[in-house]
Amino acid sequence: MKQYIYGLVIIYVIGICSLSSDAVEKLTITAVGDIMMGTTYPEELLPPKDGIGIFDQVRDKLGGSDIVLGNLEGPLTESGGQTKCRDDDENCFAFRTPPRYADYLRAAGFNVINISNNHVGDFGKQGIENTRTCLMSVNISPVGGKYVALINVKGKKVAVAGFSFMPVSDYSYSINNILRASEIVNELKKSNDIVIVSFHGGAEGKSALYVTGKEEEFLGEKRGNVREFAHAVVDAGADAVFGHGPHVLRAMELYRGRLIAYSLGNFLTYKRFNIDGESGISMILKIRLDPETGKFAGGEIIPVKLVGEGLPIIDGNREAIKLIKRLTLEYSASSKLTIEDSGFVVRITGKQKISTVRTDH
Repeated sequence: MKQYIYGLVIIYVIGICSLSSDAVEKLTITAVGDIMMGTTYPEELLPPKDGIGIFDQVRDKLGGSDIVLGNLEGPLTESGGQTKCRDDDENCFAFRTPPRYADYLRAAGFNVINISNNHVGDFGKQGIENTRTCLMSVNISPVGGKYVALINVKGKKVAVAGFSFMPVSDYSYSINNILRASEIVNELKKSNDIVIVSFHGGAEGKSALYVTGKEEEFLGEKRGNVREFAHAVVDAGADAVFGHGPHVLRAMELYRGRLIAYSLGNFLTYKRFNIDGESGISMILKIRLDPETGKFAGGEIIPVKLVGEGLPIIDGNREAIKLIKRLTLEYSASSKLTIEDSGFVVRITGKQKISTVRTDH
């Protein structure tokens, strides 16, 4: 197993210190859901002004954290052949985003992007390699499979690893092999103070709002038992777990003092995604971790909604807070996690509430 882990390709980035005086002692993470900024396949569907400004309405809320993480749906490439969909498969979607759009991710504040999902390989290995090259050229660490980001934050070593339901490859560790996932996280924990796991799994759509605790399937694909996976990687040493893939928000959980967000929903999905109802309710999740223990120290949900063709804006009606609060309560009535109407995410210890302050100013 050690030989396997030593083969990891490690990417080093320097963490950006939060400006909040309260957050100086904590490790801060901002996490969002699925991102597809436009596609040139099978037809050109790109935002106005070639995408310039697509994150403008939420940019101020994305910055200020040590790690800013999202999930990129589709490769950044202009080359490679489409390898995913048959001509007669109406339920298959392939995306291809211009490489120059990597600049928009960096300008929005992202420094880590998960590429371990079912779309990064839409244009084959060449498309994946082009995506990695594009992201690294703008100082964003792509994570997935053997590509693990190591980030130096406030004197601590932080590893960010990506998993998905896809077959094991250089770009994806599998959530369906829970024993191997646990081994990988355990090995990472031996050489890092904090381990963050991003995963792409679970069923999709409005019928997939709930974490079932069972094996999930979608269109005949085994999408994993996300609860079993998340608990297992925390048991192995993960300090926070962020889910992507269902295209709707899901419950959050505090397990052994570590935060699990089972799905962060859609965040920016231009044109080719359904954003009606719950599919258009999104959020920016900001959390703080104790750098000594890795335990959750508080957080905040900033509510977002997707409008027009799928661009994010801040939601004055705060629908994401209401939805996550309901889903989390329904998931576990005895949860040690409370979501306040303000959006603050609170850890309950005995009769105490351990809350947080805003991490964006």
